[in-house]
Amino acid sequence: MSELRRDPITGRWAIIASERAARTSDFVTTSARKPDAFCPFCPGNEDATPHELAVVRAPSPAEDAPWVVRAFPNRFPALRVERELLRTAEGLFDRVAGVGAHEVIVETRVHEESLADLGISTLAEVLRVWRERLVDLARDHRLTYVSVFKNHGAAAGATLSHEHSQVLALPTIPRDVELEFERTAAYFERTERCASCDLIRQEVSDGARIVYESEGFLALCPWASPTPFLIWILPKRHVSHFETIDGDELANLAETLRTTLRKVERALETPAYNLSLASGRLREAGSPSHHWRLELAPVLTLPGGFERASGCYINPTPPEEAAAFLRGITKT
Repeated sequence: MSELRRDPITGRWAIIASERAARTSDFVTTSARKPDAFCPFCPGNEDATPHELAVVRAPSPAEDAPWVVRAFPNRFPALRVERELLRTAEGLFDRVAGVGAHEVIVETRVHEESLADLGISTLAEVLRVWRERLVDLARDHRLTYVSVFKNHGAAAGATLSHEHSQVLALPTIPRDVELEFERTAAYFERTERCASCDLIRQEVSDGARIVYESEGFLALCPWASPTPFLIWILPKRHVSHFETIDGDELANLAETLRTTLRKVERALETPAYNLSLASGRLREAGSPSHHWRLELAPVLTLPGGFERASGCYINPTPPEEAAAFLRGITKT
């Protein structure tokens, strides 16, 4: 039975999920699987997954129109909504029962299609399902934070090659997330301004680290990027929670994300990558200090001993060079 444990020295929470040891696919790389291996995410195999939490269907008057995007509980969840929220301690060691939610969002019907291949309208539907799951999970007052993330490619942690993202809702806030909330709140207290809004203004003025700019969003390589070609996508207007995004913004974000993904795929020859959402606390009123963003992290290097020991990363590619290279990719 899974549980969350907090380290008394670092304050970092870890999910101890022994149930997921049943996933034999954890030990098989994507490249090692046979092309004709059974895929539970492909059309016709819907019975191999749990019951849908959300589904987007193709425009059609028929009730059984084919699905476009599906969301359902993970068959091997790290956390479960059915459990009672219990907090206990053994001396120094804090423990929380493994309460939460772990969901899968299948982003396309086509097994070989990548997120960058999707049309803008379909990608906007994927992002809309992200938003819907955040809104739905916020109704559970035991949960305090939701991570939406995507592992693309075996090197990024994907165990199935069919494109999908995941939703993990927690009864605690991860240490690094909490530290960012504290830093941005302190910046606002000192300046009465949002740090990310100031960052956007400075980056637009400088231009050296911008990858792509659309009407409502900015894609940039952060000033202190810990890994090569890391990209942040931020809304230009101040907004703290992704779940407040509207339909027009979803379409604009989909166009920005697809363009950025295609630049990365062309420039880096289709690398594995992690895509994640950094949003606000659940049920929190709009925060003047927090600003949501997407993070796109191509997997080009692995952390070594220094990085693991110190938490400080050595990045061999300056973000200015990475951004200039990506800006030069014009056919997307």
